[in-house]
Amino acid sequence: MNAAAIAREGRRDAERAARGSVIEGAARVGLVARGVIYLLVGALALQIAFGDGQRQADRGGALAELSDKPFGSVLLWALGAGLVGMALWRLSEALFGSVGRDGRTAKKRLLAVVRFVFYGFVAYSVLSFAAGSGGGGQGASDKQSKDVTAKALDMPAGQWLVALAGVGVAVAGVWIGARALMRSYQEDFKLGEMSPWTRRLVDVTGVGGGAARGLVFATAGAFAVRAAVDYEPDKAKGLDDTLRSFADTPLGPWLLACVAAGLVLFGLFSFALARWRRV
Repeated sequence: MNAAAIAREGRRDAERAARGSVIEGAARVGLVARGVIYLLVGALALQIAFGDGQRQADRGGALAELSDKPFGSVLLWALGAGLVGMALWRLSEALFGSVGRDGRTAKKRLLAVVRFVFYGFVAYSVLSFAAGSGGGGQGASDKQSKDVTAKALDMPAGQWLVALAGVGVAVAGVWIGARALMRSYQEDFKLGEMSPWTRRLVDVTGVGGGAARGLVFATAGAFAVRAAVDYEPDKAKGLDDTLRSFADTPLGPWLLACVAAGLVLFGLFSFALARWRRV
């Protein structure tokens, strides 16, 4: 190999290293931002469970809660920037593959595209709220869910589309919960850098938080299927209405409190991912 070829290879290695450092930083900041949202939503849901909730337990309520804090505007912009980082990380996984043995498979890349679109939308809504447009306002998740369902039901084969979407969300919820219970997330961690005590704590947050998150997804999907079958868009529920529905079960507010505590645990789990995840 001549000197010119060696120089080109060196530049490519440097570019890959630089890109890796930027993407890793974006991923870790994004995971922290996700953790903050889940912590706030879980805390708001706990307040509702104990009869003291004044805000919606969804992203809009979380943003409104954050905006009331000192330097709230700065915090909102930082949160939005972090979620942009999350979206860029998922985009890089779609383009270049992710860590792990099957990180470059079509299945993983497609999942990364879905996550990129989702976090891109979430980042946009947070930045819109920070800019004062109210894009993430209180009650937004419930209203948006009903509006989107109503429009979808009016389309040709709309009932089938809504039902299939609901089934997809419900299946995703079961998958999320099952992976948490099986502790499949451990393959993403740098376990060698964690003490046994830290691993046990991470397992508590990973299992409890993942199970609660999966239950919320599965329940929201079931409501969407019911809305499609009954042809009633108002039966579709956003995050706030889905969480409140747990208080209407025979277990009453205690089930909502358990799910809310699980969402808080998932927020803490996201912080652990930000620290020890392999990116």
